[in-house]
Amino acid sequence: MQKQLVLLHGWGMNREVWDLIHPELRFVFDGEVKAFDLPGYGYDHASNYPGAKFDLHGMAESLSEKLHDNSIVMGWSLGGLVALYLAHFYPQKVSKVILVASTPFFAQSEDWPGIKLSVLEDFNQQLIDNSAKTIERFLAIQAMGSQSARQDIKQLKGLIQQAPATDSEVLKQGLDILENQDLRQEFAKLPQPISAIFGRLDALVPYKAIEQMQHLRPELDIAVIDKASHAPFISHKEEFIAVLKSML
Repeated sequence: MQKQLVLLHGWGMNREVWDLIHPELRFVFDGEVKAFDLPGYGYDHASNYPGAKFDLHGMAESLSEKLHDNSIVMGWSLGGLVALYLAHFYPQKVSKVILVASTPFFAQSEDWPGIKLSVLEDFNQQLIDNSAKTIERFLAIQAMGSQSARQDIKQLKGLIQQAPATDSEVLKQGLDILENQDLRQEFAKLPQPISAIFGRLDALVPYKAIEQMQHLRPELDIAVIDKASHAPFISHKEEFIAVLKSML
């Protein structure tokens, strides 16, 4: 069976975000490159899953049916949590995990640098009022710190608007994952190799979190793109591709 590199997007996004680097990936990976929508997002709309829960378990279970055995799974942001969950519960499906601007735990706590709970709770509240506006605000935070922030936001917005909008209930459950899901123990013990690419200026995954991840997993293969923020594959495409090539 052909080797497979699977791309998983982040919260509020869809598989279209990978379009900017998808063609180049075919030249750096000797196998099939496949971008999937997380269940409930984009073209894999919630209407395809009547009565389903869009928690980590439900999303991973659904995605596991689409993955070849021994796939390399690259997850951006929330997609990184899904990748780690897949590697732990469906180990035959995942030979390697590549995290992009992602950690095994996103919420800030006494012993972990992350997103302030008040920020996540604000997003939850805003979803009730206007989910499109909430996504726009999230895009702005993702690009914060990048020298090309305005252009990054414009590109991301253009890409995600190519697919159907995600239901606010799915978005809410995604925020619940970011607020509550803690995969630090699984991350530390996974037998599969893990690589991670970060932006030094990321406002959602603080630079200090990288050090904590290294404590949990000393053999973690890390690359930091100095002037990038939360979407390094968009703001620093060539650097990102070069780093990814070495990891693959």
